[in-house]
Amino acid sequence: MATHSEPTLFDLSRTSPTSARVCFDIEIANIVELKPGEDLDTYGPFDIACSAAVDDRGTTRHWVSKDANGNPGGTLDRVQAHEMLTWLRDQQRAGVQVCAWNGLSFDVRWIGHVADDMRLAKEVALDLYDPMFQFMCQRGFPVALANVAEGLGIRETKLMTGDQAPIEWARGNQQLVLDYVASDCRITECVVARIVEQHEIRWKTKKGTMSREPMPALRRVRDALKLPLPDTSWMSEPLRREKFYGWLEL
Repeated sequence: MATHSEPTLFDLSRTSPTSARVCFDIEIANIVELKPGEDLDTYGPFDIACSAAVDDRGTTRHWVSKDANGNPGGTLDRVQAHEMLTWLRDQQRAGVQVCAWNGLSFDVRWIGHVADDMRLAKEVALDLYDPMFQFMCQRGFPVALANVAEGLGIRETKLMTGDQAPIEWARGNQQLVLDYVASDCRITECVVARIVEQHEIRWKTKKGTMSREPMPALRRVRDALKLPLPDTSWMSEPLRREKFYGWLEL
């Protein structure tokens, strides 16, 4: 694992007006019917139906395959996935804060697989800002984007659930899925901005109550990995961080 003398933190109040943030997301094309307790990752590797990125100015960019008539469909090929991965890395090198919710465990991993460039995927992953993974490192369990968005008072809601997207894609409802992936990027961007502004994550628990976790600053994945392990003695089956970053083979 690469080491640095000081962790790189992102504090919106200390950045220049020209700084930028990009949030991205992917949707897989594989239809998977999970049984109770099953882990989606066990069904990988996955094909990518489409992906998107939204910056802090509201600009949206999509990556999607198109047929001879210009209609979206199919899945991303190696060249398209590598183009996205390279674009994300270029953004990071330019000083842009690149974010994704659970992007370490899922999005970057499978973009790298389709792009056939896990080395570049690892570079993107280590410099990624993934508030969900940082929360996992602090509390010892994951939290869903929709629950955090509700806890933080984000008005935009998810257009569907992730398992519905491949079904809609297969049905030919490409625009609906393209709108969905862009919407998830916008929700992530709003959530990240609110976390940075309020220095905490708030979320709706499974019991329907609201809870909160201090988050004075966002950390890149490489720095979140250095956080001390939380107390998970109260859990019957605590998750290990390696579940999220094990593919990096650090």
